[in-house]
Amino acid sequence: MKRDALFDNAKFILIFLVVFGHMIQPFTDGSKPMYTLYMWIYTFHMPAFILLAGFFAKGAGNKGYIAKLAKKLLFPYLIFQTIYTGYFFFIGKESWATGLFYPHWSLWFLVSMFCWHLLLQLFSRIPPLAGMAITVSIGVLVGYFDTIGHAYSLSRTFVFFPFFLAGYWLSKQNIAQWRTVPVRIVSLAVMAVVAGLLITLPEINSGWLLGSKSYAVLNMENWGGLIRLGIYMLAGLMIVSVIAWMPGREIRWTSLGQRTLYVYLLHGFFIQYFRQIDAFKVDGILDVFGLAVLSMLIVLLLSSKPALTLAQPFIEGKFAFLSKRQQTS
Repeated sequence: MKRDALFDNAKFILIFLVVFGHMIQPFTDGSKPMYTLYMWIYTFHMPAFILLAGFFAKGAGNKGYIAKLAKKLLFPYLIFQTIYTGYFFFIGKESWATGLFYPHWSLWFLVSMFCWHLLLQLFSRIPPLAGMAITVSIGVLVGYFDTIGHAYSLSRTFVFFPFFLAGYWLSKQNIAQWRTVPVRIVSLAVMAVVAGLLITLPEINSGWLLGSKSYAVLNMENWGGLIRLGIYMLAGLMIVSVIAWMPGREIRWTSLGQRTLYVYLLHGFFIQYFRQIDAFKVDGILDVFGLAVLSMLIVLLLSSKPALTLAQPFIEGKFAFLSKRQQTS
């Protein structure tokens, strides 16, 4: 699929929000403003990222597709699961020792992404509305099973799959309809109302937005399904609202939207170290702004060509400098 500036811009902004969200997470306890900002970001940033991943999965089913996905997703998962285990031990993180298929921190995304592509082999053959109804139902039902959790990233795979499938069925024309003036006006109201509700209503467990915990763990065994259904609708509204305002033209950092996997896999080395040494504190808006700037610097660093050259063997199994040498020899 030909690259579109809108999608690369969206991916760049979303990966920044991923890093920034991880950066501010330790400061949410006891701070209503930080809690509100964190939860507001989490209502849409991963669902939107997953929706875009599904949008670009339209080549599913092509010859060699699954084999290529295994190399692209499972290879770096195995590498980084091992690297992060050693790194967490080195910095003294308590939960450094986990099983091979109990993903460290953000690595769940690679496992789930591979599973979403496998599920797509089936659900791409089902009419869109029926498929969406089935996946949402499954996402709601899995919360009632304590055995479906973080291991193998099973819970998140099922909970977030509706967004991936929705992205697969979306067309550019559909997304263009989200970016009309009336939708943009309504989207401002939606984003403001969500922020207002997060400020005024009692705090809820962030686990509802992470998708990795059962309703029993979240202390809502009976009504958990209805809450998750509401979160699905909330996330859908927020995705449309945010994408409505994404820049549509090519700008200086548009090309960096093609390098989000590198940022996603590597930013944990910074975030986890900062958390382990308790590097920052937040006493006001300037501190929050400083964390935003630092998050952007991390994104820019990990999107840079030197970072790509160093990390490429671990992420893609390639040595770019060797390829260039062979081409010039």
